[in-house]
Amino acid sequence: MANFFSNLFRKNSKLETNQLIVKKTIISFTFFFLFAGAALWGWYWLRHQPLDGGIRGGIPQPLRAGLDKNEKIFSGLLSDKHLAREYPRSSAVKKARVNGNVGMGNDFDAATWQMYVIRSNGDSLKLKLDDLKKLPKTEVVFNFKCIEGWSQITWWGGVKFSDFMKAYGLTAEAGKNYLGLSTPDEEYYVGIDMASAMHPQTILCYELNGAPLPMNQGYPLRLIIPTKYGVKHLKRIGTMYFDDARPPDYWAERGYDYFTGL
Repeated sequence: MANFFSNLFRKNSKLETNQLIVKKTIISFTFFFLFAGAALWGWYWLRHQPLDGGIRGGIPQPLRAGLDKNEKIFSGLLSDKHLAREYPRSSAVKKARVNGNVGMGNDFDAATWQMYVIRSNGDSLKLKLDDLKKLPKTEVVFNFKCIEGWSQITWWGGVKFSDFMKAYGLTAEAGKNYLGLSTPDEEYYVGIDMASAMHPQTILCYELNGAPLPMNQGYPLRLIIPTKYGVKHLKRIGTMYFDDARPPDYWAERGYDYFTGL
């Protein structure tokens, strides 16, 4: 009799265990399909939201709104005291990696290069490299970071952007919200918040490792802005202008954060 009840108890326990497993499996699959359905609905909803504009149409407005909120947070942390870490020259790599070649067409004629600086009143300055070399030289050795996931300690030289603005009397322009830059062929273009452009480490760069910029690094002049990822370091500056509204930005139009700060 004892064995009978013992076996019966084991059978009941096994049955209860199996029922519990079935119950939990059903609950798990129910939640899985609910979450999968919600994800699919969210994806469908996002795909059908209006775009934020731009040359390529831009990205869905809810995504841009999220990126804009991030920008407000991180731009609020920027100050002249927020400096990228600098290193001795000996730490710099001998051959700097190239982070993209958009706007670096082979038809570029360096002999005719000029940088066009469009003032707020519509007038333009036309500057040669020698004009910039007359200004005090600044060097920066920092960890250049690319959105592709790599970084290198690199050594750059040129004129501090804030010194350039002061030297050419661009006071009204410095009061704008944004700086716009594009390559001579206008294939690559960036928008920089003015606070970052005027940061003490931002330079209009004409040297790499103490020598003139290589052609693939933006010869004769590029932007170096250590507080931002490499996508903002526009190579081969052709045109510079100023605006209170955001200028077009190549990678922001492709879904990246406009601020792109470090």
